[in-house]
Amino acid sequence: MKKQELIHLHGLLAQVENHYEGEMGTTVTHEEYDSLGVQPTSIHKSKTDHKAAVFALAKGITSEMSSQDTERVSPTAD
Repeated sequence: MKKQELIHLHGLLAQVENHYEGEMGTTVTHEEYDSLGVQPTSIHKSKTDHKAAVFALAKGITSEMSSQDTERVSPTAD
């Protein structure tokens, strides 16, 4: 994956996080992501830095989503 594509993915994941926080009314905490100091707008950072940030952000979002007690949706069609 090219650096530009990683930066784009990083930005998309940040938007997913913002949307999730708005819908759930909660704040996702990312100790690992925050410690990296890489934001989607940090275009001067290396490809490796953005890759690590993407993985940390995705891990934080999915951990938060899995910890939420949500109602199961029926598998039947409408």
